[in-house]
Amino acid sequence: MLVTLNDVLPKAQKEKYAVGLFNTTDTDMLEGVIAAAEEMRAPVVIGTAEVLLPHGELKLIAPSIIAAAKRATVPVVVHYDHGLTFDRCIEALKLGFSSIMFDGSAHDEAENLKQTAEMVKIAHSMGVSVEGEIGHVGQAATDDGKDTDMYTTPAEAVNFVNATGVDALAIAIGTAHGAYKTKPKLDIDRLSEIRAALDTPLVLHGGSGLSDDDFRNTIKNGIAKVNIFTDLCNAGEKAMRNGLEEGKAYLDIRNMKVEEIKNAVKRKIELFGCAGKA
Repeated sequence: MLVTLNDVLPKAQKEKYAVGLFNTTDTDMLEGVIAAAEEMRAPVVIGTAEVLLPHGELKLIAPSIIAAAKRATVPVVVHYDHGLTFDRCIEALKLGFSSIMFDGSAHDEAENLKQTAEMVKIAHSMGVSVEGEIGHVGQAATDDGKDTDMYTTPAEAVNFVNATGVDALAIAIGTAHGAYKTKPKLDIDRLSEIRAALDTPLVLHGGSGLSDDDFRNTIKNGIAKVNIFTDLCNAGEKAMRNGLEEGKAYLDIRNMKVEEIKNAVKRKIELFGCAGKA
């Protein structure tokens, strides 16, 4: 069933588990994610991001994601991740996405607040949930702990939510997008402080590559949504390499890819504690 973030994240926050967002660029990935969620009886967030559109155009992939969400026997949020421009966010809204992340973090604070608040006004008028971002999400601190001044502060988080009315907030505590080149250093104390100051569900970006303990600690201390993409790509690549090495035909390799992605999602659902929560 098609739902919004407001239908799944408050419960996750209250019961201290997290709902996974699994970005998908094609129907192979989509099939794997939906199958995993239904087998595990877990709520799930599926979508795509603006930076991924060159690999799966919005008008092409959106109808498939939305139709799959409506058919699903578990709650599925269809989320437009890291929307960088108003035009693309509005396009996603018109196509039927049930949730939008407007990412104005590249702007100064005042402009980010202004643009995010405007997107919230538009999306809420359509019954769509909105995620915002404060701080420099996606820029991990070095092992010596430098650059933590880029992390979100409790005061910034409270001000952002009050000024914009977002339904979920992505915060910067040391994760990074893509594959990690060095071991990430997460500021769990900062996360706990933000959680104590704010009731709005918190989001962890850059989840691929974190350790199981990292996930457990962040969820225990307040994260209600975790974004995953690179791990799905790695699973698909592994299946394709194995299929080619085994001399499999194209369609057999395709099915191997779906199965490997499904299993990767199932492992994350189990780790996030949301199995059986649908």
